[in-house]
Amino acid sequence: MDSDSGQSMTPQAGGIARFGMAEWQARCDLAAAFRLAHLMRWTDMLATHFSLRVPGTEGEFLINPFGLLFEEITASNLIRIDADGNKLTDSPYVVNRAGFVIHSALHMGRADAHCVLHCHTRDGVAVSMQAHGLLMAAQRPLTLAPILRYHDYEGVAVELGERERLVADMGPDGGAMILRNHGTLAVGATIAEAFNRMYRLENACSIQIAALSGGAALYPIAGSVTGKALAQAEKVAAMTTVNDLVWAAMLRKLAREGVDYAV
Repeated sequence: MDSDSGQSMTPQAGGIARFGMAEWQARCDLAAAFRLAHLMRWTDMLATHFSLRVPGTEGEFLINPFGLLFEEITASNLIRIDADGNKLTDSPYVVNRAGFVIHSALHMGRADAHCVLHCHTRDGVAVSMQAHGLLMAAQRPLTLAPILRYHDYEGVAVELGERERLVADMGPDGGAMILRNHGTLAVGATIAEAFNRMYRLENACSIQIAALSGGAALYPIAGSVTGKALAQAEKVAAMTTVNDLVWAAMLRKLAREGVDYAV
């Protein structure tokens, strides 16, 4: 109870009191990302994870509890863990081993990888199975080309040794990744950046699957135009304002849908 008013705390005030302002805001942002992923059908029942570094820390981050659907995630039920996968907050749920291995690798291997998103969508997995990978045959994939990386499948990601290879494949400036025979992944310095990268990657995969499904030959982009488009893509990648605008718009969408994640 609030001793001054005799009223119960609002979820927002209660969350701030429990976790502190910075962590509570991070929890709200990450919970929003899960709810948006549910609306956008980026889910795979209990599989795949999103994670976000706890502000002010180097080796602690928030991740979804293993056992909850994305549509059930709230700010308060996210789990805080350390780089060794130890739970730092009370929760009746465990942390999925594969989720911990993939996410901890990128958080610890890249100082700027504050947010890591991983999906197993139909189209994303389908492209990950195609030998040619993501084709540079449309504007959307071209905008990803400067930051797109690949990582070969090594089985279910439960072995710590894979972390080094995953970080090496992402490199110092990769921002989106196709996990071969597995799915998609995006990292970002902010949740807005990671979310926008994941949207662009998933959208590019869906475009490719649709284009190839009819069996017709794809119309190629001229080599001279490809070079120009790649140069433009470098500029797009640096426009953090766009990420923030997209994220704000998506939060407004959740509000219109009446999705209550900040509890």
